[in-house]
Amino acid sequence: MIRVAVAGAAGRMGQAVVAAVEDAEDMQLTGKADPALGTPLADVLDDADVVVDFTRPDTALGNALECLRAGVHVVIGTTGFEIDALRDGAAQSDANVFVAPNFAISAVLMMRFAAEASQHMARAEIIELHHDAKLDAPSGTAARTAALMQGDVPIHSVRLPGLVAHQEVILGDVAQSLTIRQDSYARESFMPGVLIAVRRVGQLEKSPLVGLEHLLF
Repeated sequence: MIRVAVAGAAGRMGQAVVAAVEDAEDMQLTGKADPALGTPLADVLDDADVVVDFTRPDTALGNALECLRAGVHVVIGTTGFEIDALRDGAAQSDANVFVAPNFAISAVLMMRFAAEASQHMARAEIIELHHDAKLDAPSGTAARTAALMQGDVPIHSVRLPGLVAHQEVILGDVAQSLTIRQDSYARESFMPGVLIAVRRVGQLEKSPLVGLEHLLF
């Protein structure tokens, strides 16, 4: 049984993670940390094997380092912070860090297909669309997609109410174009990927590790 605590448990993603962990037969929810709940991260670390962090860019790094110092594995879905800052902490800890810009399996496939297509098409641009409460722009998914593709890939960010998470990669060449689109209509779309990461983070050969594709392919 994997003991799991959730940081950012009062947020929309955090609530979805809590529900997914509670429904998983091989996991036990041991703590919910969130300022809105009056529970600091330190209060849930002693009982956890893994912390899942869906908080804010300005707190995710500190949370991860606190988990590492406590010897607790951490799965991070928060984007917009400097991941390289985790390397020293991970090197000094027996615990592992896994970070994914996007936990939707369809999004991982979209990134993989876009990277392959960019080897054969002249140019590409990315349009990423998210809900209006998302703090970072461009999104971590769009930045990750562009990094995986060949060439300079401009990113356009849209923030509107009613959206969840959506991305188009548009590639063009002589008299032709290719559009690869991925849509997440509800936060439950991310949960299968989150649970995969929770199950695998303790066995990582490299830490920190970025990208769900490393656990799928």
